[in-house]
Amino acid sequence: MKIIRLQPSGKDLAVDEGDTVLATLERHGYALPNNCRAGACGECRCKVLSGTFDQGLVMDMALGEEDRAAGYGLMCMAKPISDVLEIEFGTADGQPKLFPPRENVYCVVTDKIARTPSIVELRLRPLGEPLRYWPGQYVTLGDKSRGRPERCYSIAGIPNRENEIVLQVTRVEGGATSMWIHDELKAGQTVAINGPYGTFIGDPAADTPVLCLASGSGLAPITSLASAAFLRGGFRQPATILFSARTRADVYEEGLFAYLKARFRNFDFKYTLTGEPNPGGLSGRIPALLPTLYPDLSRHSVYIAGSPGFVEDCTAAVRALGLPEDRLHTEGFYSQVIPETPNQERLIAS
Repeated sequence: MKIIRLQPSGKDLAVDEGDTVLATLERHGYALPNNCRAGACGECRCKVLSGTFDQGLVMDMALGEEDRAAGYGLMCMAKPISDVLEIEFGTADGQPKLFPPRENVYCVVTDKIARTPSIVELRLRPLGEPLRYWPGQYVTLGDKSRGRPERCYSIAGIPNRENEIVLQVTRVEGGATSMWIHDELKAGQTVAINGPYGTFIGDPAADTPVLCLASGSGLAPITSLASAAFLRGGFRQPATILFSARTRADVYEEGLFAYLKARFRNFDFKYTLTGEPNPGGLSGRIPALLPTLYPDLSRHSVYIAGSPGFVEDCTAAVRALGLPEDRLHTEGFYSQVIPETPNQERLIAS
């Protein structure tokens, strides 16, 4: 049996046959930042101190030649080859402790709701054990047997008595999975999901003002995080969701946010339109608006979710406004990469 050894703690983790380092960490309850699970974003980059591993197919922008030469790897794709693989892992305990992800959790689609012209909401109920997850995490959904590859979708709801999983899916023209969900999948059908994954969890008990920035279906994990935090007694200081939409028709979740605003006086929801005028409201992209709305973010905690470009631009903007790095939480939606069969050229020793 192969072992992942965490340093400096010295903790040994047993590896199941065929598992990646990231999958092994998650199965044992450790949190490692990750966004794409496909070697595209670089969030799961770790230094390998000793041992050999198959890195798999990763993008150069996520792991450059200098990083490779220095012994770094992307743990979402890396699979141990040697009996022991030592990695640099900064803590002995993930906080919060992750629930082990599960494969092929069969669910019935109990409802399918059009939320905007381009976003549809799926409500799923597992047929077996409930899927335990933290608000802000995501699952994968697809049907490989019919040519619909698994894609990552953030959970928009919060854990509840009905064990319901709520997903919000943006239609991507030419995207086999999103078009299947929008055009073919119907209420009453059974689907299989995998998860939960991701570490876009943050700290709802943080005693700071909170600013959440979202675009498109990036509102899903933000909705989950904010709803859970307020309903469980977190976010005690002012907390605002600022949402970027192209048109007024693309703004959604207003009913839920009106409820939160009526119940919690420190909550606010604002939106800005980028594709048409917004009389009496905000217009333009969030990065350009932030210096006027929030000239000093040094005391805030910030959550950002949306497309990679949106996340990158907002991240640069909040850093420029003084946001401390340890209070920045991001979730980007990256395209999936289909792994290739390993070959000898990708066997990396450190």
